[in-house]
Amino acid sequence: MTRERLYLYDTTLRDGQQTQGVQFSVAEKVQIAAALDALGLDYIEGGWPGANPTDSDFFAARPKTRATFTAFGMTKRSGRSAANDDVLAAVLNAGTPAVCLVGKTHDFHVRTALGVLLEENVENIRASIAHVVAQGREALFDAEHFFDGYKSNPAYALSCLKAAAEAGARWIVLCDTNGGTLPADVGRITAEVIAAGIPGDRLGIHTHNDTENAVACSLAAVDAGARQIQGTLNGLGERCGNANLTALIPTLLLKEPYASRFKTGISLAALKTLTRTSRMLDDILNRVPLRSAAYVGASAFAHKAGLHASAILKDPATYEHVAPELVGNERLIPMSNQAGQSNLRARLVAAGIEVDPKDPALGRILDQIKAREDEGYAYDGAQASFELLARRELGQLPDYFEVKRYRVTVERRKNKYNQMVTLSEAVVVVKIGGEKMLSVSESMDETGSDRGPVNALSKALAKDLGPYQQFIDDLKLVDFKVRITQGGTEAVTRVIIDSEDSAGHRWSTVGVSPNIVDASFEALLDSITWKLVRDGAKPA
Repeated sequence: MTRERLYLYDTTLRDGQQTQGVQFSVAEKVQIAAALDALGLDYIEGGWPGANPTDSDFFAARPKTRATFTAFGMTKRSGRSAANDDVLAAVLNAGTPAVCLVGKTHDFHVRTALGVLLEENVENIRASIAHVVAQGREALFDAEHFFDGYKSNPAYALSCLKAAAEAGARWIVLCDTNGGTLPADVGRITAEVIAAGIPGDRLGIHTHNDTENAVACSLAAVDAGARQIQGTLNGLGERCGNANLTALIPTLLLKEPYASRFKTGISLAALKTLTRTSRMLDDILNRVPLRSAAYVGASAFAHKAGLHASAILKDPATYEHVAPELVGNERLIPMSNQAGQSNLRARLVAAGIEVDPKDPALGRILDQIKAREDEGYAYDGAQASFELLARRELGQLPDYFEVKRYRVTVERRKNKYNQMVTLSEAVVVVKIGGEKMLSVSESMDETGSDRGPVNALSKALAKDLGPYQQFIDDLKLVDFKVRITQGGTEAVTRVIIDSEDSAGHRWSTVGVSPNIVDASFEALLDSITWKLVRDGAKPA
């Protein structure tokens, strides 16, 4: 059976940039565009040329892509021709092969927001699309507030679409701009649009996630006949975000009936880079990746319950709807005080540790986990620390180095500009192969801002580890979580650190102490030690 072509349109760089707190630099936009193109998206919407200096500069420096690069703008304003509208001209002057113009299709918005006659708005749409086509560009029309408009006045909403179609628009995109339309209505209305004369292979869908239904609404439109989906990486976007392409892409490629019915520009090989691409975006945004994110989250294939872990050992399909490696993710068997032998063995196997099921060390490891979690540790979210604990009990943990002492000082003082600033300084002394090594580091970053005592400790510890330096030069801390918890009879501080290396590997470690610095240092030590073990470093 010949599969139908389904086109994927990414608007991370435009609609995604409308997320509160998000502002991409030109260099970041270039990096994201390259990643989107490598993934296999059909269209990349780069932004609105002329709307702000960053977008204008980006289009001037945009990378060459296989994907159709698209500029976004709005239909011409009333009282002037399309050829004499300077806002529209700025969009066209970006020189992109495709241009997407947004226009009103809800009579309420035409009268209230634009303040023009309904017929005048239709003519503005027609003239704008015709002008884009006359310039030799592929034209797309974003029908803003379409679903609300169709519910209010279907005849008028359809007249706006037909004006764009007659003017030569390649794609007419039905937009649920406010994100309030539910999947059943999206499917029904999309089918009615097709029945009214707009072919499905010219229809796109653009949804927002204000009811947590953006992905479902996009699929409903596809089921009804639409053949383009617009969305963003990680669901970025205005208010609650856009349809999440990070969830949609694997669903389309791996789940039925979509996998058999449609083909996209994304290969199964490219799909394996999805998790890394998702986390790259979070890294650019300085955000912690959502652990519960479908397909790409750190918990997407985590199996905590002993019953689940036991079944997973026999056949992963018992509790996994797709294999994690298909999307570049990995299976995780967390350890906690709820764990049993099944979890333990599964986790050890995943870490490459072979243990006889009758080895008494298994019982001792479980006892340690339960005792330490009573003290405040949490191995559920710190798998690297769990592995080190297990290796230590099994006698499989190499003795890389010994920390002899460390000190952290925090100083509050005036700088040369008579401003009060804080500066942290750390000293760490380690013993490696009989030789003591002293490292000193401060917490000031390249911008002159203080990053705190933990940052100073981390930099000092990783500054000079002699023969192990090559293994840790690319190590960086990406998240730092602190919780005051009740461990036993005393309140203690629990610190969980997420670390990452240049290959995109990410791991978590935990430290516990009444002192936040000690807890942090314990987690830092585990992070470095685990990377040395994983990368096969030999003790000096």
